[in-house]
Amino acid sequence: MRVAIVGIGGVGGYYGGKLAHRFPPGSEHDILFLCRGAHLEVVRQSGLKLITKGGEILARPALATDDPVALGSVDVAVFTVKGYDLLDSARSMRPAVRPDTIVIPLGNGVDNDEILREGLQTGVVLSGGVYISTHIDVPGTVEQTGGNCKLFFGPPEGDIEPFRPVEAMFKAAGIDATLSQDIRRDVWGKYIFIGPMSGVTSMFGLSLGQVLGDPEKRGMLAGLMREVESVARAQGVRLQDGVVDEAMARAASFPPDTKSSMQLDVERGRKTEVDTMLGYVVRKGSELGVPTPLHAQAYAALSRGVR
Repeated sequence: MRVAIVGIGGVGGYYGGKLAHRFPPGSEHDILFLCRGAHLEVVRQSGLKLITKGGEILARPALATDDPVALGSVDVAVFTVKGYDLLDSARSMRPAVRPDTIVIPLGNGVDNDEILREGLQTGVVLSGGVYISTHIDVPGTVEQTGGNCKLFFGPPEGDIEPFRPVEAMFKAAGIDATLSQDIRRDVWGKYIFIGPMSGVTSMFGLSLGQVLGDPEKRGMLAGLMREVESVARAQGVRLQDGVVDEAMARAASFPPDTKSSMQLDVERGRKTEVDTMLGYVVRKGSELGVPTPLHAQAYAALSRGVR
């Protein structure tokens, strides 16, 4: 298969790096990187250095380019860009995506598949996500800093069996990948944690441990999670009972000094995924008649750049 990894940042660098290391040029799969700038130049010249909890590897893709047309026609397109870049990235990838191309988003949002369908206007669009913390250390080097590295993906509806070869490819590369029987449940199961956690830590400039140690902030975190649960259930998502308690327990399992990636973006004055993490819930809640006052509060504050 010809597999394009769209965006070789932290997430794309980890999973794309694992794939390119296992399937170097001339292997049964061609792993193609779409990236840009200084990062692209180093990858072209020296390969991608991936630093993981299990050691370091050097990955050389079959092609690294900033031009989607140069990718040619691909069998699989894995999108790992931030939510605010997803629609434009999808539009740019139209020349490489056929009607039978399998498209997999691995971002934080719960509507990534909808955005990709709008942007691509073709392809077999799945949904998916990951549990990982990574970043570009220096151009050409991606470092994993946390997370269990699990990847999950699947079709929003219909038979999952046609996508077994993709799952097998991921697993052959040493990726802990699962082809999900209920991808909507799994994507929302992550979102109910990552969205509220990102919102509270970013809004108040506090680590996760500080949030959990403050009764008022802890209550807001749980309240945001309950709003996400309400919006999900209103759309027929089959979340398990006790999902908020489980998400709060997951938060408590992180090191107390943990900062969300969105919080770091706020601190560094960079563009954030506030629309992906919070704005979506506000809009969808309004559409469905589900109150989301805490999300509205956090979204308004962070959209103004105010803590």
